[in-house]
Amino acid sequence: MMGNVTVGNETKNFDFVDTIRCIAMMGIVFEHSVHNGTYIFNDFSFKHLLYICLGQLGKFGTISFFVLAGFLLGSKFTTYSSWEYFKRRLKVIFVPWVIWSLIYILCCLIQQKVQQRNNFNLTAEVVDRFKVTYLYTNYWFIINFLFCIGLLLIFKKYLYSWWLGGVLFIFTAIYNVNVYTEWFLPSHTIAIFGFVFYLWLGAMANKYWLVIESVIKKTPYIIIISIVLLTYLWSVFDVVHLIKVKSVDPYNTLRISNSFYSIAVLILLFKIKNFKFVNYLKPRETTFGIYLIHYIFVVILLPEVYRPFHLPLVQDMTSLGMIFFVVSRFVVVYGSAMLVIYLISKTKLKWIIGR
Repeated sequence: MMGNVTVGNETKNFDFVDTIRCIAMMGIVFEHSVHNGTYIFNDFSFKHLLYICLGQLGKFGTISFFVLAGFLLGSKFTTYSSWEYFKRRLKVIFVPWVIWSLIYILCCLIQQKVQQRNNFNLTAEVVDRFKVTYLYTNYWFIINFLFCIGLLLIFKKYLYSWWLGGVLFIFTAIYNVNVYTEWFLPSHTIAIFGFVFYLWLGAMANKYWLVIESVIKKTPYIIIISIVLLTYLWSVFDVVHLIKVKSVDPYNTLRISNSFYSIAVLILLFKIKNFKFVNYLKPRETTFGIYLIHYIFVVILLPEVYRPFHLPLVQDMTSLGMIFFVVSRFVVVYGSAMLVIYLISKTKLKWIIGR
């Protein structure tokens, strides 16, 4: 998705959105690098709280990504016909996603074959791996994302209608509340209607950007940072509560607290706006590729990188050891993904990393 949006004869420069999308992707990769299990601690020791705090740091990524995608999509909905736009998305997003998700499945099957040897049941493993990959890993995002786009395209005529936003908000609110009530399976990775509101919210942010930007500029840093810190602490204690009640998914992205935290972080990023160091990462060319590739490294590469060191389990590490371990995992995953993207970009296969 490009940072320049043409409206009529005017081209608006939204390059800063590409930069912030890159930071949101870093949050997603960091979150996946932290996670080593949900119920791996027996009590709420300092290490457990530290583990929760580290995991929460990057939880703004997914919701921010939907809002930013909606921001860039808003004007394009009025530039192309619905079918023309959807075909472009399928070509740029869907095909690379299919390729890398199948590569991930193949890698997992090979890993399982090596580990299980004579007990390996190919048919059962393939069925299970497809189910897990497309419902419970990061590869769920594109299915959900394309569904959200398709739904907004159906209601394209009413894209900027507040009533549409109200209806979409109700769906999101149901998922928000369900995290705590568990009327139905609360996993955010199958919340197919849970994220459309954030895509719509991004489109509305684009429409009223001059007003929003003015308000953000006038708001002192101390206020925005304070809100970020308060919502972060709220989110941490929310996880603690959900763990205590044995929630199915205590780190759920659609927790009410995390929704507020994600928007607060996004506002802070809009306030800062320019992150010069991100430019070296070429966010427009690499962000989607990072998303497609990084989970393969989290699941397949990391265990092999750390195997020779015979490290203790995360819950048995010291606090400083845990921090170092998590940060090193992030560096290995993000760095490896960037290297692969760089190498692919020099070949004729560069289309498989999207953009």
